[in-house]
Order: sequence, then C-alpha cells, then structure tokens
Amino acid sequence: MTAADTANPPLIAVVGPTGSGKSTLGIDLAHQFDGEIINADSMQFYRGMDIGTAKVTVQERQGIPHHLLDTLDVNEEASVAAYQMQARATIAAIRDRGKLPILVGGSGLYVRAALDVLEFPGTDPAIRVRLEADLDRDGADSLRQRLAEIDPVSAGRDLDDRRLIRALEVHEVTGRPFSSFMPQRHYHQPALQLGLQVDRALLRERLAARVHTMVDDGLLNEVATLDNHGLRTGRTASRALGYAQFLRVLDGELTQDQAASDTIDATRRFARRQLTWFRADPRITWLDWEDPHLTSQAADHIRRTFGLS
Repeated sequence: MTAADTANPPLIAVVGPTGSGKSTLGIDLAHQFDGEIINADSMQFYRGMDIGTAKVTVQERQGIPHHLLDTLDVNEEASVAAYQMQARATIAAIRDRGKLPILVGGSGLYVRAALDVLEFPGTDPAIRVRLEADLDRDGADSLRQRLAEIDPVSAGRDLDDRRLIRALEVHEVTGRPFSSFMPQRHYHQPALQLGLQVDRALLRERLAARVHTMVDDGLLNEVATLDNHGLRTGRTASRALGYAQFLRVLDGELTQDQAASDTIDATRRFARRQLTWFRADPRITWLDWEDPHLTSQAADHIRRTFGLS
C-alpha cells in the first residue's frame, strides 16, 4: 500500500470451507499488502489443539503476524461476543500500525461478529441453570411451546436444545425475542469478503487425506495430552472435529481407523454446512481455489474495491 492507502486501510476477510486453502491465501495477501492475520476459526483459539485444527505453524506463517490464535485453554468455552470485542480491538490496532487487517477463517458466526453490525444480548447463569432443569424435567417440546408463545420466529427455526435454552434465556434477560438479535448483512466498517470456490468432489478427497495426515502426525497423542489438561470438561473444545472422535479411542470405544473414518465423515458434513452458510451471503466475491493466479486475482479485487495501489 502507498502512504495514502495506510491512512484508513480496509478490512479483508478470506472465507470458505475447511481445507480450501484460506490460510495460504491470507498469508500471500499479507505479503502483498503489508498485512497481518486475524484468526476466525473458533477451534484455533485453543492452546495445544494444533494438529487436529490444521493450525498454521510458526514456520508456515512466514513472518506474518497472526492474532487470536491460542487464546483459550481447552476447558474454557469460546464466546462469540468476547471474540467480537477482541477481533475489533485487534483490527483497530493493526490499522493504527498502518497495516492491512486480514480476517481468515471458516467459523461463519465469528466472521460475521467481526465484520457485521451484530448485537449480543447478555446472559444470566441462574436463568440458564433453571431452563436446563426445565428441559431435563419437561422435555424439549414443552420448551418449544413456551418459546412459540413469546418468539414464534425463533420457534420456527428448529433450534437444537442449546439454542432453545438460549432463546428463552435472552427473552427473560432482555424482554426482547431472540429473533430480534439476528444479524443483518451490514458491515460494521468497510470490508471485502473473498470466498474460495471449491470442487466438492476434490474437496472430499482432500479432507480425507488431511485427516489421515493428522493421524500420522500424532493426533491421538495430542488428544491424550489435552485430555490431561481438561479437554473433556470443555464444552466447546471437547466437541471439535477429530478430538471428540479420538477421545473415544482413548476410552476403547473406537479403533484409530474407525475414529479417522468418523472424523472424515464429520469434516465433510461440516464443510457442506460452511458452504451453505457462506453461499447465503451475496456480498462474498468467489474465487476459484485452483486458479494458478489466485493470489493476483484476489489482489486485483482488493485494489479495485478500495482503490489501493
């Protein structure tokens, strides 16, 4: 960027499904535009969860500063609201240095928390405990009926138990329906989202190969180490792809081959959900992940959108 460009650098986001090459493109763009990376993969917040999350190593970062990696212990719960504050503070600090902030990740809600006008209602642990007891005693249908009376929009979304409890909690805390907090597609600040368009059959093969590489690189040992540091007690980390499956290997419920197969299946399903999420956002500029000129194509879009030189 030129001196004029650095006065108010834009925000770039590289998004798409797991295994599509987001990290590589983000680093390439950081080299081109004197940028720094902000992580938007919720499982890469966790210290020690390296192999199973395909976290970029220090060597792979190529000297590019990476932020919001390794911010949580495995027994802590990730919070989108906390991430929003951290990400926006990090973006502001990068901009103050005259650098280009580049958000990279596939956790859709976390991406939107950083990019969009998005309000997070408060929580009340006592209310949540009471609602969880109601769920155990009366069942989900009873709570859904209760939600339908106060927030029919949310009730019609087929929420899982966790989100069902959250919707009822929000109404009690704020007096507003949970649906009123749903995000709109309005950027918090000028931004450009670049999405990686994949060949789905090839992605399926790549994800399978990546899981086998993780196993070869010692995923089971990583899970065992983290188990000793409270992995099972972490509501978020314990459900992570690969970690949940390989905990069952430690428990003697699965072989490594079975856990790898289950992880591949779960990862492919997750990639499909990511594609559905990001495809719903019309603001994303999609680029072919196999284009030999991918970085230059992405850089051209950035220059045209923001008038950078």
